Amino acid sequence: MLDVRRLRLLRELARRGTIAAVAEALAFSPSAVSQQLAVLEREAGLPLLERTGRRVRLTPAGQHLVGHAEAVLERLEQAESDLAEARGGLAGALRIGAFPTATRAIVPAALSALARRHPGLEPMVRETDPAAVAHALRSGDLDVALVHAYDFVPAAREPGLAAEPLYREAMYLAAPAAGAPEPPPGVDQGAVLRAHAEDPWITATPGTLCHAMTERACQAAGFTPRVRHRVDEFATVLALVAAGQGVAVVPQLGVTGPADPAVRLTRLRMRRRTNLAFRSGAGAHPAVAAFGAALRAAVPPELAGFRGPE
Repeated sequence: MLDVRRLRLLRELARRGTIAAVAEALAFSPSAVSQQLAVLEREAGLPLLERTGRRVRLTPAGQHLVGHAEAVLERLEQAESDLAEARGGLAGALRIGAFPTATRAIVPAALSALARRHPGLEPMVRETDPAAVAHALRSGDLDVALVHAYDFVPAAREPGLAAEPLYREAMYLAAPAAGAPEPPPGVDQGAVLRAHAEDPWITATPGTLCHAMTERACQAAGFTPRVRHRVDEFATVLALVAAGQGVAVVPQLGVTGPADPAVRLTRLRMRRRTNLAFRSGAGAHPAVAAFGAALRAAVPPELAGFRGPE
């Protein structure tokens, strides 16, 4: 009989490519991962791995087994959901990942509603960049997470995970009000961005989706931004824009609050889409479903019209 825990290790190896990466992600030693995979090969009765230098490649049999592992793990998530439903009454920890703007603007109201309806549930929020969510969900560090994707950085399909749409928000170019004149209505997005091709730019830190979004939007407009500052928190980004330190692309939830007369916001033809992500098969888990319902009720009215497909 194949061991589910070893199948999970094989799946992670298929995603990460090295024993060391699997060990780091799952808090094991590399030798322990290697030993467990060797046991799995003996259980399977044929080679599952081919070693090429420091990397490990799955054999065709190993790749086929990973597909079965995905199905098995999804069914186990469904079984846990059914058992939680049968027990009745939500209790215990719910580990939630969220990015900063959602943590500030939406999550607190959702948690308040969740506490009123399910006082035995203990939500635990951790700010997590969406780029790191998939690994955290698959490894079990998170149960559910808010993730976003941009028009220029679409969400990649992540095996073993599922997602449901929550809302969409507009994107803006933030520029010093004392700078170039505001573009006339109807000017296309590329022209708006190209007008600032020679200006210094403020982006998020490399490796984040927000950084990739700005880089790709500018490249689509025909130039590579000259980055002066790398800042992840949008309130700080807008403060730097107001100080004349550069221009930036920011989402709608990043510009809430009193308008700063030193910052000019020009709406772009871009969207940021926010989804609720979880392990495949876990969408019907009562705790996940309850949190999703609370989130949808907490979406600000100005974003309600952006739900659903374009």
